[in-house]
Formats: sequence, structure tokens, C-alpha cells
Amino acid sequence: MVFKRKLYDRMLAWKRERKGTSALLIKGARRVGKSTLVEEFAKREYKSYILIDFAQTSREIDELFDNMRDLNYFFFRLQNIFHTTLHERKSAIIFDEVQLNPKARQSIKFLVKDGRYDYIETGSLLSIKKNVQNILIPSEETRITLHPMDFDEFLWAIGDYSGPDLLHQAFLLHRPMGQAAHREWMRNLRKYMVVGGMPQAVDTYIQTNNLQMVDEKKREILMLYDDDFRKIDDSGNISKLLMDIPAQLSGNANRYIASSATQSSLREKESTFIADITDSQVVTIAHHANDPNVGMGLTKDQSRYKLFLADTGLFITLAFWDKDYTENTIYSKLLSDKLSANLGYVYENLVAQMLTSAGHKLYYYTFPDGNKHNYEIDFLLTKKDKIIPLEIKSSGYNTHKSLDLFCQKFSSRIGQRYLIYPKDLQQDGQTICFPIYYTDKL
Repeated sequence: MVFKRKLYDRMLAWKRERKGTSALLIKGARRVGKSTLVEEFAKREYKSYILIDFAQTSREIDELFDNMRDLNYFFFRLQNIFHTTLHERKSAIIFDEVQLNPKARQSIKFLVKDGRYDYIETGSLLSIKKNVQNILIPSEETRITLHPMDFDEFLWAIGDYSGPDLLHQAFLLHRPMGQAAHREWMRNLRKYMVVGGMPQAVDTYIQTNNLQMVDEKKREILMLYDDDFRKIDDSGNISKLLMDIPAQLSGNANRYIASSATQSSLREKESTFIADITDSQVVTIAHHANDPNVGMGLTKDQSRYKLFLADTGLFITLAFWDKDYTENTIYSKLLSDKLSANLGYVYENLVAQMLTSAGHKLYYYTFPDGNKHNYEIDFLLTKKDKIIPLEIKSSGYNTHKSLDLFCQKFSSRIGQRYLIYPKDLQQDGQTICFPIYYTDKL
């Protein structure tokens, strides 16, 4: 199925505003829907298009990029190979999975300068050394990222076209939903949480309504990622970093311990492995903000971080990887919020996903409580010249001591403070307690 994606509007803006003066590069994890989105865009917005899939190109096509001096011949050969007529300023050429052909990516500089057609690239693992070695990265690229489907896109996919607008209106009102409406929204959110936002998993859910089959599809995707990472690192350490994310989050550690995941000291290789796994867009990283303030990137701790799965549906499957498949009974309990395991780490991953989809970089902060333990602020956002601290709770709350002490410690820097939890909206002193389905509206 072709799903409605918010990125389509940004693609339209690029086409309208840039008018061929840059190529559009869409980054994202594999199986996130890049190819489907781009081809649908080309079908709707251009008179004709050619899609070159570098995952399965012939030698004849690959050799075309060895010599780009005669562009007339280059376009002549493309039109003959693909039996497609290109029309000046009315056609697009798509380079799908462009990281597999570095010379094709380098050619963008000359193709954009020529100006006859529009160019759209899709890619994952774009910065891996072997994918950029000995080529000049074109500056003529407008880069945007396609994330897994967000909550709004999931609602559209399952046929709820009015839900996202209603949710946005409710957020603006800052009023409680009411018991019945809140239960319905949480039921939909948990459905999104367990299915996830990978288009193939969502499609499987729509077609079968069988969560075990959805789980099998998610396992296929995770095994594909494992294969990709082993091509980069045959020691398997990058794969181990991925597999250990649920365990490390559930342990409430205040940082990701790479040596614990690999059971060996990575030392010099750790930064390279982390760069590679985050470049894949499969994983999202949150850095510790050593000095929480506007411009947190200036004081982030590169050696102190947490890792999250970019898609919480994949995270849940990974969390129950000890079985060959995640049973429908487990999914049913997750949907009804009755699983005995503490779901705090699942909600934390979900919030990380929702904030990332909304365009936020992730930061967190810890500080000592005086008894060899730490208080933690799960996420920090910024608005104008203030910071917005978020604390995540997986159930009802009694206190939010970390949030209160943090706001006392940095009182002059604080804007609004939020507790994100699975209950209806309420205000507790200066803290707004927000239901988790509002997260990406912040």
C-alpha cells in the first residue's frame, strides 16, 4: 500500500522553490518507505521519470557513470535502456539507494548544473567510509530524513483521517480529554506502539489484523539490519550494540555501556561504531547535556549517551527476541497495558521516537542525589531562550522529584516543564502532566 506521508509536502516545497538548482536527497533507514514515497511523488508531480535502483542495476547502467563528460549521450542511453522519454524541466531521474554507487552520487554535481531535469536520491548508511571513499560529496543536495511513520501517519493508514486534526485541536485547548476519549486515544497509541511505523509492518497489520504476522515482518526487517551491520563490521559488534538496546534501557542505566553489549572493550572503535549505527537511521542517539541550556549541542558529552530504536514496534520485537516470535498473548497484554513487565523503558523509546519525528535532537541530564544515585531528566527541549524538561512515567505518578529538583537547580533557564505519562491531562503546580499521545505536538 502507498501511505500518506508528511514528507510529501516538503518534497513539493523543494520542487517549487529550488526549481532544479539542487538534488533532493532523502535519508532514512532501510524499509522505512523511501522508494515508495519517491516513486509516488514522481508519478504525481512529473510528466515522466526514470528510477535507477542501484541495488539491482546492470553493469551497462553502472558503466554510464564512469564518464559524465557527454551528458547528451548519457541521457540518450538512459532513455533507451528504460524506454522512457525525458522532458526538459518536466521529468525526474531517481537514484534509489545511491550509496551503492558512489560515482552516481558524485555525478549529481554535473547533472544539477546541466539543469534539464530534477534529481531525487534515496539512501541509507550514506556516510559509511566505503560509500564515500574517493568521491567528491556534492554540495548541490537538499537533504531531508524520512522517519518511520509517526502517530498521525499511522492513524491515516488505518483509516482515521480526522483523528490527527482532532488531536491537534485538543492539544491547543490544553483541556482534559475526558475518561472515555482518553481511553480511546491510549488504545490507538498502544496499537501504534506495538505495530510500529515501518510501512511493511503497518501494511501487514491492515491486511491480516494478526499481530504475530506483524511480528514476523518486523523480525525480517531486524535481520536485514543485522546483515547490513555485519557487512560493515564482520566482528558483529555493531549488531550487538543494536540487540542490547532494550536490555540497557530496561536496566535504567544513565548511559549506554558499549562494552557491556559487546562483552569486550571497544576503546578506539566505539566512536566509529556509534557513528555507523546512528548513520543507519535504525538507531536514535540522545547525548548527555553537561550544561543544560539553549545550544545544548555546544556542551553535549560525546562519550555519554543513550541509544533508542528509531521505531518502537521494532524495539518491542527486539525486547522479546528470546522467542522465535512474539506471541499474540504478549501483544494483547501490551495493548491492554496489562503486561507484568515494567513498561517504562518502552514509553521512553516511544517518546524518543515521537520527538525525533517532530524534528528534535535528543538530550538528557543526570545529577547526583547525594546517596550514590542519580536523578535524571529523560529529555530536554528548547524553546526560544528557555529549556523544556520532560520526565517520562509509565503509569500514574505520586511525585516527580527529579523534575522539581532540576527546575530548582536551573530555575532561571526553565520555560514550561512537562511530565509525560499515560493518563489524561492535568496540572500539578507548575508541572503540566501530559498524556503521551501529545508528545510530538510539543
